[in-house]
Amino acid sequence: MYLLALNPTDSVSEGFLPAARSLGLAVTLLTDQPASHRARHPELEVVACDVRDFREVIAVVSARERPDAVFTNSDHLQTQAALAADYFGLPGKDWRATLRTKDKALLRRHLAAAGTDRVRALEIPAGTDPADALGDLHALPYPCVVKPREGVASEDVVRVDTPAQLRARCARIRARRPGDALVVEEYLAGELHTLETLGDHDVRHVLGGFRTRLSAAPYFVEERLTYLAELPPAVLDQVLTALDALGVGFGACHTEFVVDGAGRVRIIEVNYRAIGDQCDLLLAELLDVPLFAHVLRTHLGEPLPLDLGARTDGAARLDYPCARRDGTLTAAPDRTDLVADGVRLAYRPLHAVGERLRVTHTNRDLLGVVRATGRDRAAVDRAVEGFLADRCWEITP
Repeated sequence: MYLLALNPTDSVSEGFLPAARSLGLAVTLLTDQPASHRARHPELEVVACDVRDFREVIAVVSARERPDAVFTNSDHLQTQAALAADYFGLPGKDWRATLRTKDKALLRRHLAAAGTDRVRALEIPAGTDPADALGDLHALPYPCVVKPREGVASEDVVRVDTPAQLRARCARIRARRPGDALVVEEYLAGELHTLETLGDHDVRHVLGGFRTRLSAAPYFVEERLTYLAELPPAVLDQVLTALDALGVGFGACHTEFVVDGAGRVRIIEVNYRAIGDQCDLLLAELLDVPLFAHVLRTHLGEPLPLDLGARTDGAARLDYPCARRDGTLTAAPDRTDLVADGVRLAYRPLHAVGERLRVTHTNRDLLGVVRATGRDRAAVDRAVEGFLADRCWEITP
């Protein structure tokens, strides 16, 4: 199996690589950062490759042993993996679906054309003066959100309330990212939810979802996710209809949406891969299923079982302590694993003590991950809140 990756992640290290070993797969990792992957995974065959270029991926793979599968869980590499899999006649996602979910302007246009979800949005192509692309700023709906067309991790995703704020924000983003296209779209009010799905073209399993608590406006940093085993049927039907319209149905998918006051689902974005930030690790534990192995099996061409045998009586929560100011991290908890009162709690630091931090107002500000699973929601909440209250994260200017 060829695995495409950028930065080393917990999903790969603790999820997909152990699953690949359990399936007896030999993994060759293609990456543009071979040194960091070799340091973390000395047992792997790591091959340097410009994985953002599907042509180079195909060229590198074609010069080696024919793969059983080409797979990635990276936001940035879904289309490259899909095109490579298709080239070699292997199971995989439709590259059109991976492209239209990654490109937020394409996603908006496609859903609108399908009559599924119409969100007012404008695209600012790379190299275009925002003032020329946006035209009459007063004609836009306010508040609105500006974001990179193909961004991730809430980076440079900002709510703006006036034309002046929009001009200033677009100029600041363009100064940092001169080669990136931007999207400006209406602000979609409502509580943020996710839906996690797993499919093989014929069968689609709904794995539940999360209710997400965000940081204060104008930013969108994820601070807490609470697991919800079920969504109201009318809400679930609308989300699945949108995924069908996009052509999403193979492998794992993580969809973010809000529900407005009229009960209408508004899609925020569709990430055509397994949920990240250790939520996937929590989900596998909570449902008590070999989630990562199931994802890999779809890419090997194996059908999913009609019944995953997933537990439905679980409660779970993830909290993310965040950096609130620039400085040096001078105190923080170590890696921790606890079991008490029927709750399994794990803490994983994301930054080391002594590291210099700069607040970015993105998910990169997360200092660590507290994840807890159990069968009683109140007990899970108590465990997480007790852990947070008893620990200290200090940032010294």
